[in-house]
Amino acid sequence: MNYEFKAQSKRLMELMIHSIYTNKEIFLRELISNASDATDKMYYESLTNQDLTFNKDDYVIEILPDKDKRTLTIRDHGIGMDQEDLVENLGTIAQSGSLDFKKKLEDQDEATDLIGQFGVGFYSAFLVADKVEVLTKKFGQDQAYLWTSSGVDGFTIDKAQKEDLGTSITLYLKENTEDENYDQFLETYKIQEMVARYSNYIRYPIQMEVTKSRPLENSDQEDQEPKYESYQELETLNSMVPIWKKDKKDLTQEDYENFYHDEGFGFDKPLDYIHIKVEGLVNYRGILYLPSSEPFNWRSKDFEKGLKLYSNGVLIMDKCQQLLPDAFSFVTGVIDSEDLNLNISREILQEDRELKIISKNIERKIKDKLLDLMKNRREDYVNFYKTFGLTFKAAIYESFGMEKDKYSDLLLFVSSKDQAYTSLDDYLDRMQEDQEAIYYATGDSLAKMDQLPQKEAMAEKGLEILYLTDPIDEFVLKAMRDYKGKSFVSINTEKEEKLEKTQEEEGLFKEMKDILAGEVVAIKASEDLADHPVCLLSRGEVSIEMEKIFQAQGQDIQAEKVLEINKNHPIYQKLLSLKDNEDMLKKYTKLLYNQARLIEGLGLQNPSDYTKTIFDLLMKEDQ
Repeated sequence: MNYEFKAQSKRLMELMIHSIYTNKEIFLRELISNASDATDKMYYESLTNQDLTFNKDDYVIEILPDKDKRTLTIRDHGIGMDQEDLVENLGTIAQSGSLDFKKKLEDQDEATDLIGQFGVGFYSAFLVADKVEVLTKKFGQDQAYLWTSSGVDGFTIDKAQKEDLGTSITLYLKENTEDENYDQFLETYKIQEMVARYSNYIRYPIQMEVTKSRPLENSDQEDQEPKYESYQELETLNSMVPIWKKDKKDLTQEDYENFYHDEGFGFDKPLDYIHIKVEGLVNYRGILYLPSSEPFNWRSKDFEKGLKLYSNGVLIMDKCQQLLPDAFSFVTGVIDSEDLNLNISREILQEDRELKIISKNIERKIKDKLLDLMKNRREDYVNFYKTFGLTFKAAIYESFGMEKDKYSDLLLFVSSKDQAYTSLDDYLDRMQEDQEAIYYATGDSLAKMDQLPQKEAMAEKGLEILYLTDPIDEFVLKAMRDYKGKSFVSINTEKEEKLEKTQEEEGLFKEMKDILAGEVVAIKASEDLADHPVCLLSRGEVSIEMEKIFQAQGQDIQAEKVLEINKNHPIYQKLLSLKDNEDMLKKYTKLLYNQARLIEGLGLQNPSDYTKTIFDLLMKEDQ
């Protein structure tokens, strides 16, 4: 009997074949998923039918390639279909028999996790075939039927002969073209690859006859080349039970590491893993991994974050980016849920509530694991942080500090206390009772920061300083502004002036400022420089270290600089003695300013003039 697709179904089929599915390989995934659903329906039938016994091992899904006829058949032993089912489920695109069946069970308060949600999966067969036959016989009926279609023109349904129950879908492959090789879908290796990639965790055995070879008996005699014979062996292509659905107590560390390597998550040994099982508003399982070393393309533009996403063991996406925040882009692993709302092609997820719930829970579990590592495996966490800590900093900085509550407690900085990495919480625990700020220093290296004039004075007071070793660090702290109520204060920043200026001193500093001609915004006296004669500080939001970063990027953004003179150093009295010697005051002023620049890692604006000044002063001392 001939049938026509409805007009809207024709348009949907054309759209689906040419636009919705972007990867032809998924046709096998969809047909295997349908076969799994049909077998599930048989299982649910057995729950209410005492005459029917269900042995899972008997309900295999078979793949039968035929290179001579250029056909590929997928056969199941599930519930089957009658004529009405064929018209309803295969005659109207996007009519899902699995979804209807699932709704009926839900109405009866029966638990079910059928894969199928839409009826378009079957029509992905037309991505690779120009003709499709469905031979099927429904449980409880004697009559079998053959559904045949060559695409949008329509389909026929005829009575047929079939001894066993279930459905066989036969694809007559399209002719090869310059751009497409459809014969590849008949090759053993390709079928094995597609099953392993997309349907490895279907709960029923997926089997196929595979040609193998073995040595003939007595073929290994001396001076005789061994001879081989070919033979056929039925091979199960899928593993069926994914590791994430197994109980944690039944798995070993080696099991988790093997899965990490088998799935291609990394070549290293994972630093740690998180085995997830959540039942509630959204049910999902999964395994997440923290790497111990950076992926080979971690620093390249080709790197993509994301987790493998499965729906009931069927691979939906290789890299589901929506599941991970950028701060945790280093995490790899899998998530499997039957509660997700998939779009019509089952390739792209809709932005739904369930997905957001899973993502939020995953983020919390990852952070809990990282905090646990920081607390109980500090050395491992420090090594991990050196590689991936930049992602936390970037998340805080790029959000202008809005994300600081999520990631600031994961940050580490080198401490002046012991030159070891410390967290902000550790710093707060060691703060002096009356200390109101978290102090930090910036510089080109730890050694230079450890020798800063300001640092020595603060160390004498027992104050701890965080050394910022990454160019982004200071930008991050400025975005954060504070941590748990304690503000961040740079020791390289101008402090509130405590010393009263004498009239003589005020005149001296004004003259020195004029000599530097706009290089500094102020010159001050200080008693906090230990035995150092001078130091250079910044005023305002742009620090000296930030100026260096901007200049390295080609941006002419400069810090407002303040020159501090140590009032307890002999140089201070020397400057006072030069107030009436304009030439010598000029030389000393420029020399001190340039020395302060060198201490801060700033280059000399005129090295030749600097060396000449030193030479002139040395000659004066000899005279």
